[in-house]
Amino acid sequence: MNYYLALVTSIIIGIGGQISLKAGAVSSSGNKINLFLQPYVLVGLSSYFVAALFYIYALKKIPISVAYPSVAISYVAVSFLAHLLWQEPFGVKQIFALLLICLGIFTLNHQ
Repeated sequence: MNYYLALVTSIIIGIGGQISLKAGAVSSSGNKINLFLQPYVLVGLSSYFVAALFYIYALKKIPISVAYPSVAISYVAVSFLAHLLWQEPFGVKQIFALLLICLGIFTLNHQ
């Protein structure tokens, strides 16, 4: 069970990292170097590193054929959060596609 907890932790941290990267990109101004020095961008990149550590631990016992597709749940969460935070599109096509992702993950994890 610790390995699945590590996978979930990795996914949650990765979601936070993606949101941080977007926040940094939205708030940046100027040249490309300033973009990479944005605090949100630095937090996002650091989050990905920490998420990778949890993911590697999870891979010790969880088959990659299960773990890697399960990370796709982050697409659903990030899309929803981006809609709430930045009013990004969230129409019928997005909802249908995200439901298919959820169905695939559910199918994969329930044998």
